[in-house]
Amino acid sequence: MEITPDQAFNADDFSAPVVGIAAKMGQHDSGRHSHQRHQLLFAASGCITIELADTLCLLPPSRAAWIPANTMHRAMMRGVMDYRSLYFTPSLPLSALPLHIAAVNPLLFAVIERMAFWPWDMPADQQQSLLTVFTQEIQQARHENWRLSYPRDRRLQGWLINVHQGGLPPRLQQLAQKIGASERTISRIFIQETGMNYQSWRQQWRLLKAIELLADGAAIHHVAQQLEFISDSAFICFFRQHTGVTPMHYAREHLSIR
Repeated sequence: MEITPDQAFNADDFSAPVVGIAAKMGQHDSGRHSHQRHQLLFAASGCITIELADTLCLLPPSRAAWIPANTMHRAMMRGVMDYRSLYFTPSLPLSALPLHIAAVNPLLFAVIERMAFWPWDMPADQQQSLLTVFTQEIQQARHENWRLSYPRDRRLQGWLINVHQGGLPPRLQQLAQKIGASERTISRIFIQETGMNYQSWRQQWRLLKAIELLADGAAIHHVAQQLEFISDSAFICFFRQHTGVTPMHYAREHLSIR
């Protein structure tokens, strides 16, 4: 059902198998919270940043985030976007799905749109046929890696506050000077706690930030400058290396559903 951004809503207050909402959202910060239901979070335009306990997830357009019941999370949005959120009772055959980001094909997109506008009192038997299609599509949807784990070591917590606020992670030598630890120690921490060395972690952070900025409509030159690439061509080369296409091609082909 369509709601206004300031309208009170609690999915846990309903008994229907599926409850959906649709809204035009501007800048919004949900704060840390959880639901007793599974949640599918989706936006046809714009990016949503999802913070978990030790992980950052970026949700670009045409992707959906599956958030299992009772998962503590925080969703942050900027600009105007067509926001969709579906909530499913844990008794449905979806509980085995892990937290993940999934690609949304045109059929799944159409199903999400239909369910998001359902009246909240729709009888369960009338939901069943479309719910069956949704279950098949979300279970078969391709998982994508739009996640970045954060280290938990106490020596890095002060620095991480700046990163959480959007500050660009410095080069390894600069980080070592900032926190007073050796480059070798920092590399060991990142490998143990995030599964990648610091350089790879920083590159993944820059890639996610680049996708976020492109989805917001930023020009390639602006993205290159903000992420401290030495030139636009250096950024384009970096982006192609990680995605297989140029930023312009990616924005045109992947940041909208047609």
